[in-house]
Amino acid sequence: MVFSRMKKVLSLVLFVAALALPSLSQAIPQKGRPAPAIKVVTTSGQKVTLANYRGYVLVLEFFATWCEGCRDSIPHLISLNKTFGKEGLQILGLNPGVGGDDLQKVREFIREEHINYPVAFAEDDMLIDYAVQPIPAIFIIDKKGILVEKYVGFNPVIQESMEKTIKTLLAQ
Repeated sequence: MVFSRMKKVLSLVLFVAALALPSLSQAIPQKGRPAPAIKVVTTSGQKVTLANYRGYVLVLEFFATWCEGCRDSIPHLISLNKTFGKEGLQILGLNPGVGGDDLQKVREFIREEHINYPVAFAEDDMLIDYAVQPIPAIFIIDKKGILVEKYVGFNPVIQESMEKTIKTLLAQ
């Protein structure tokens, strides 16, 4: 039990440290370059890597249950999945597991929000590799695994830009 608490505290410290390193966020990842690796297990127990999404357009969203911007973006992601899922769009929600977000809380959140795409916990190295700061942080990756776009936050302008980018990538 003490180890579990220490792990949560350490995760929170690393998450906050990642937020405090703006030079790191400017260094990686870079648009037009291969997306950093993904190696996670979804809340339903499925192992997922970036290779699973080869041939699909992938939207990654780093989110937390307590994040207001994340709560605003999720209905849009659900809608995108319904609209474009059969055309080759995949969405993966990634939770850093900080701020009280544990497996039970995230599963409850998935049910409450009617999330229709897989959700997994992002390890600290993934937060660093994707230079996640702040959340929501949304990444669009093309069918070849190349990072095409990164959005921080969520608003109508981002929503419109995401849809345009996704439509363009799906048509390729």
